[in-house]
Amino acid sequence: MSITEETRPTGAAGAAQAGAGYTVQHYINGARVESKSGRAADVFNPALGVPVGKVVLADESEVDAAVAAAKAAFPAWSQTPPVARARVMFRFLQLMQEHRKELAAHIVREHGKVFDDALGEVARGIDVIEFATGMPQLLKGEYTEQVSRGIDAWSIRQPLGVCAGITPFNFPAMVPLWMIPVALAAGNSFVLKPSERDPSASLMLADLLTEAGLPEGVFNVVQGDKVAVDRLLQHPDVEAVSFVGSTPVAQYIYSTGTAAGKRVQALGGAKNHMVVMPDADLDKCCDALMGAAYGSAGERCMAISVAVAVGDVGDKLIEKLSPRVKSIKIAEGNVEGAEMGPVVTAAAKARIDELIGTGVDQNAVLVVDGRDAKIDGYEDGFFCGGTLFDKVTPEMEIYKEEIFGPVLCVVRVPDLKSAVELIESNPYGNGVALFTSDGGVAREFTHNINVGMVGVNVPLPVPMAFNSFGGWKASLFGDHHIYGPEGVRFYTRHKAAMQRWPDSIAKGAEFAFPEMK
Repeated sequence: MSITEETRPTGAAGAAQAGAGYTVQHYINGARVESKSGRAADVFNPALGVPVGKVVLADESEVDAAVAAAKAAFPAWSQTPPVARARVMFRFLQLMQEHRKELAAHIVREHGKVFDDALGEVARGIDVIEFATGMPQLLKGEYTEQVSRGIDAWSIRQPLGVCAGITPFNFPAMVPLWMIPVALAAGNSFVLKPSERDPSASLMLADLLTEAGLPEGVFNVVQGDKVAVDRLLQHPDVEAVSFVGSTPVAQYIYSTGTAAGKRVQALGGAKNHMVVMPDADLDKCCDALMGAAYGSAGERCMAISVAVAVGDVGDKLIEKLSPRVKSIKIAEGNVEGAEMGPVVTAAAKARIDELIGTGVDQNAVLVVDGRDAKIDGYEDGFFCGGTLFDKVTPEMEIYKEEIFGPVLCVVRVPDLKSAVELIESNPYGNGVALFTSDGGVAREFTHNINVGMVGVNVPLPVPMAFNSFGGWKASLFGDHHIYGPEGVRFYTRHKAAMQRWPDSIAKGAEFAFPEMK
């Protein structure tokens, strides 16, 4: 199927563009499939605050059909030479580069993030496809000759079978692409269950994979809700499940999937801190905080939601941040120069507003209040303004909760030791940043902090595709981080083999382990 690339839409027409009244379907065995479940949900344009389409919601039989298609396609795909699978990934890579703007437009329409941010999301997904094109090298095992007299041994990595991905609303293209290219290039077949809030990107990925030459049934998409999730977790033909989302759901996915005998990686929530030392460059700190706290309206698992001001830096930090937070350009995502769009749903906006009110009630200092943001022409949109709190303490709800919105809390501590204790006592361990001019302090902090991803003068330390992404503590359930080398290990299993030939076999039975001489 050929897809024509669109350019950046503009204005209110751009917000509602490309198919008002559309229906997002399943994708099974190489084609879009109409649902027979009779269930559907509205798909909203968050900037307009109105439904622009519907997404079908699968019943168990439709999940079963997708898994059956993946299972039937697996034997031939797994036996396809890795270099041939890599060539499909190369064609997919080219198509993704050609159609990145169209994919970004889908994201803006259904998620609400600004167009440039959506393009950035697509770019980071493309990075993983580039990594996966090297799978023939990544799957190479090891060979040892003559481990004993006349015996050679080697190891190989082989695909698992049918794998499933359950992905969140906040990155409808990037997070699926953290999973799909690595799983497919390793020889697995795949069933994706994307978020029902912004599902159109999933069908575009499916179309492009088919256009790239992926055989029918190797990649399938099931739209749905908890019914689809639970069936994937219980289905006997699903070998592995990858998940990204909130910690409570990650715990559920991990416990349910592993109880059913599946391999599971479940990435959960976060409460990411950025430690600002007195010797830090405050202008660069503020640049970093503005993007890291308010980019994508704070709807990122790697967003900085807590700035830890060490020593006497707090007043100076607030003084620099306050006017910049007030001046954030909030607009519909296709507007040129927009810096922040809406949050994804009315319920998300209501929850964020409620938590801001709770922060005020618990005596945090509300420096900038974003609750009354209104955008001309988009009065019904789910917009939240940038919010800045000062003198937040660990007992407050706005500190403890993952707000997942454009809210930055400043916590003041007397020294680095107190900052580390604050971070270590937090149940999450996804990402952390330190801004300082002292290399010794940075090295010690990086080595000792109990967090999975660490940035020094880098606010969002998201690893490149040839590394791996994942947090610690309540931010990750399972033994494997996602994409990169850890992804290859997750989507394959190790096999060890030994061989010898008749002319080297000693005569007589052996009743003990042979001694290697």
